[in-house]
Amino acid sequence: MAPRETPRSSRMLPLLLAVVIGVAAGIGGYTFQYARGLSYFSTDPAACVNCHIMRPQYDAWQKASHHQVAVCVDCHLPHAFVRKYLAKMENGWRHGEKFTTQRFVEPIVVQANGRAILQENCLRCHGDLVHRIAGASSLPGDVPCTHCHAGVGHGEKTGIGGPLTPADLAAAS
Repeated sequence: MAPRETPRSSRMLPLLLAVVIGVAAGIGGYTFQYARGLSYFSTDPAACVNCHIMRPQYDAWQKASHHQVAVCVDCHLPHAFVRKYLAKMENGWRHGEKFTTQRFVEPIVVQANGRAILQENCLRCHGDLVHRIAGASSLPGDVPCTHCHAGVGHGEKTGIGGPLTPADLAAAS
């Protein structure tokens, strides 16, 4: 009895699958390299400038009062390992999507989750100083530190942490 011959389409399927996986890995690797993907694992503020729309915030931070004591991740990311990398992933995905599709607003505005992280980090560093001030907590509904100290991290003109509207406050809670 002669062995059954495998149809040509069945023999081509593994080759086609290997080509698709190879092309996807190549494009992914090139994109990761082009976007300086490894830099996002660091705490170097220059990594934030990989994204062109962050240049005004980076330049303003260099002139702002926190420049000598805090880098971007000190204020904008949680400090617990898992939460930090979850926030990095979420921010990276959102920033990449907004920048790629050109659906961002300028000046860029910190999102509700980012405002909560900012508040946590304000209190982490300055909690001993402000613990008796009403609203000096990270509880929803409290007035955030950036309401009065909008220019601390980036100056007044970049829009980060600028005076919040009632709608901003409602969104933050």
